[in-house]
Amino acid sequence: MAETIILYNLAANVTEEQYKDYATSEKGPLLDSLESVKKKYELVKIGRSLSGEIPYKYVGIIHLTSHDEFNQKDAPSQKFQDFLAKWMPMVTDAHILYGEEIY
Repeated sequence: MAETIILYNLAANVTEEQYKDYATSEKGPLLDSLESVKKKYELVKIGRSLSGEIPYKYVGIIHLTSHDEFNQKDAPSQKFQDFLAKWMPMVTDAHILYGEEIY
């Protein structure tokens, strides 16, 4: 299974409570509705680290049927582009990783 993992922090003008409300009412349901999303979208808020450093406070995990399907069908869709336009100003330091599930 293809995986997209997004590491990021919240923009200074966005509170954790605002983001949680947005993620549960809009972001999660929208991502779950995309054709190429195979399993439920996951969002993890990092609370602590063994090293004491937390470079990214949020980790989003999107389980896809394939990266190609996502890039061809869902990424260019108006629904996804509207999502990006709203989401991008809410976050900072975004780092997007692409991989394949091993186990």
